[in-house]
This record gives sequence, C-alpha cells and structure tokens, in this order.
Amino acid sequence: MGNGMVIKHIAYIQTDFKEKFGIPRQSGRVPSLMGRIVFLPEFRKSEALRGLEGFSHLWLIFDFSKAHREEWSPTVRPPRLGGNKRIGVFASRSPFRPNPLGLSCVKLVEIRHTPDEGDVLIVSGADLLDGTPIYDIKPYLPHVESHPDAVGGYADAVHDHKLLVEFPAELLEMLPEEKRQTAIDCLAEDPRPSYQEDAQRIYSMQFAGFDVHFRVVDGCVFVTGIDRI
Repeated sequence: MGNGMVIKHIAYIQTDFKEKFGIPRQSGRVPSLMGRIVFLPEFRKSEALRGLEGFSHLWLIFDFSKAHREEWSPTVRPPRLGGNKRIGVFASRSPFRPNPLGLSCVKLVEIRHTPDEGDVLIVSGADLLDGTPIYDIKPYLPHVESHPDAVGGYADAVHDHKLLVEFPAELLEMLPEEKRQTAIDCLAEDPRPSYQEDAQRIYSMQFAGFDVHFRVVDGCVFVTGIDRI
C-alpha cells in the first residue's frame, strides 16, 4: 500500500488563545468562547457553504499544529488522570498521535459575509488555538450522532471537574465586557496539569490580549493580576 493521500488546509480559526495553556480540554465546555473560521482564498466560495445555515453544529477536523513530532508513542498520560497513568493513544484525545488530527464539535452562530475574507463562520464552544489550520468542516447530524446512552470510559469520572473562581472586580473590569464571563468560565475549567497542586504557584493564562495571573487554593481560583500583552 502507498503512503496515503495528501491533504491540505482549507481554513484557519481565530480565537482568544495565543498559547495552549488555558484552552478548554474539550469543545463545548465553555459555550461563550467564540471563534472565526476564515477560509483560504482557494476555498473562499459561497457555493461551498450552501445549505450549511440549516445546521446548528459543525464538526471541525483540524491540525494539532503545535504537536507535530517525528515519533509517536502508543501510550499517553491524560492530564485529567494526574499525568501519571498511561492509556492507549487511541483511547485518548491527546494531540500527540501518529497523525496529529483533531476533531471538535462547535456551534454555528452565524455565516458572516465580509468584503475582504469572504464568508466567515462564527462559531462558539471552540477549543482551538488561535491560527489552528482546519482540514475539513462537516455538519453535525443529531439523529445519528447523538447517543444519550453512550459510555465515556475513564472520562466519565472527571468530566464534571470545575473550580470556583474569585475574580476581583477591579481586575475583571480590565477585560472587555464581552470577554469577562468567558475568562471566568475558562479558569473554572482548571487549566493546570492535574499533578500540580502547589498553592503558592502563580500561573499565567493568555486570553484575549491579556495575561491573567492566578493561583489555586483548595479548589478555588484566585486571580491575582492582569497585564495587557
């Protein structure tokens, strides 16, 4: 057999995250987190989107562009399991895979017509780094893809993990009003690796053009400062 087909990016997504730290670990966890999908000129065709407006959600097939490696490992350490337990790579959503492809389900908010970028898809609930290349977009079909009785394996035990967030008003007001609740929701997702429990450590999450500094004590996030990047 050959080496398989060659695929190319059709678009990229713009989000509020310039670094991986702080991005929700799965799509839909922070519904207010917005993204803009901008097509490359070759694929900037309105007819390619005909009928898409009738769907509420989309599947994005994307490139884990910051996780490319020459070698791959058959096992990985999911952060939500403390970073110590190894499981099979194909039983995980880890970006470190034989082919670094990601799959994300997002809500289609709007197809926005622009003079310079053509038709842009406005989506919510995205869990992608700013500038992530998109390989393909497919509509989500609820009648075949929603399985309420599905079992989530080891992920079922940790999917409700959230932290309380103490965000002083004078710091929160430094963020644009429309970004404030999203920042709180992202912090509540606990951006830290699960094995880091140092209550004195100050973390920094880059979000929407700001550095948000915080520490975590007894299940609560305390925001300690904000700097404009």
